[in-house]
Amino acid sequence: MTPQLALDLPVREDFSAQSLILGPSNAEALAALGRWHDWPRHVMALIGPEGAGKSHLASIWAANSQARIVSAQDLHAVLPDIPAGQTLVVEDVDRGVADDALFHTLNRAAERDIPALLLTARKPPVLWSAQLPDLVSRLRALPHTDLHEADDELLTRLIEKQLADRGVAINPGVIDYVLPRMERSVADVRRLVERMDKLALAKKSPINRAVAREVLETWQENGEPG
Repeated sequence: MTPQLALDLPVREDFSAQSLILGPSNAEALAALGRWHDWPRHVMALIGPEGAGKSHLASIWAANSQARIVSAQDLHAVLPDIPAGQTLVVEDVDRGVADDALFHTLNRAAERDIPALLLTARKPPVLWSAQLPDLVSRLRALPHTDLHEADDELLTRLIEKQLADRGVAINPGVIDYVLPRMERSVADVRRLVERMDKLALAKKSPINRAVAREVLETWQENGEPG
């Protein structure tokens, strides 16, 4: 029998404050974002690996500070439209941003024209690509707070949240089975849940240990995380 094709339906992630999963990996960053009125030169960088929760924390901060969220690649185009007094989040700065736009944004924050500026990235500011000497100097002194890799308790809760976002259930014992066999990466939680969900749909099966084992074995055979 030909397996049923799994529909690649969009997943609506819940970035509300109520859905934030607290733990040692994000406590430091959460506290730093809560002190945004005291940020030096009114700017902070939020640093963490892919999938660690930067967008979630940035969304919560944006809601609390009434900030606009823009991507780094769009900053040059939208910056002239950012009015005085508008707090701002710029996401994925280390993936590429125009030097002049970033430098001008930092200057506006220093002058409180932008009352608070949150920048997100995977790497610390000193490692961001920049050519303007004044911008390089500014990035060396830019304050940042870090998100760390999750422990077992947080990974478990993250798997449960990803499953809830997708509207699917998992058999008892499956999470305990996958935890010691997967990479210690929040990003891999998302990939693991997505693939288990799709495979279970194709097999018309719940997410059970057999589904989890097949996903993990496929990852290992292909040299992927897991």
